[in-house]
Amino acid sequence: METPPPPTPRTEPTDADVEAFRLQLGRPPRGLRAIAHRCPCGQPDVVETAPRLPDGTPFPTLYYLTCPRAASAIGTLEAEGVMKEMTERLGRDPELAAAYRAAHEDYIRRRDEIEELTGFPSAGGMPDRVKCLHVLVAHSLAAGPGVNPLGDEAIAMLPEWWRKGPCVQVPQEHTTSEESDA
Repeated sequence: METPPPPTPRTEPTDADVEAFRLQLGRPPRGLRAIAHRCPCGQPDVVETAPRLPDGTPFPTLYYLTCPRAASAIGTLEAEGVMKEMTERLGRDPELAAAYRAAHEDYIRRRDEIEELTGFPSAGGMPDRVKCLHVLVAHSLAAGPGVNPLGDEAIAMLPEWWRKGPCVQVPQEHTTSEESDA
């Protein structure tokens, strides 16, 4: 993609956002704290989740990609071997490895500001390998460009998933007049 989606401010989820999440993933959100990034179509595409789910279960994935179109495109990259290639590059490129370690530290810092999960890794395989591009892309979208180099690279490889319009249509009863004006 020539131009990645711009960073968006972190916002409290509205009823329409919660319904969009439910429609995107086919289940209600668990541990939802905020909308960490909005797709250019206006729907949430990355949510911020609590480090512990309501039942107390640790959930180290702070940023969770919800857009099924973006997730599908990322799945294609994973199937094409992009994760393996990125992991191999980490072993050969000390500058890339250092930047990826800094991304890991950023992820942990952001999660620990909410609640420490002592002994839990960050996510996506950080800092030593690439295990899940979905997490890396979600981190890059939420944190903005320049924080996660491999998330940024993956975003650059993606098609503009929002071009066909919203991935889900939230029924009108889930929006208020304020939300529909936004």
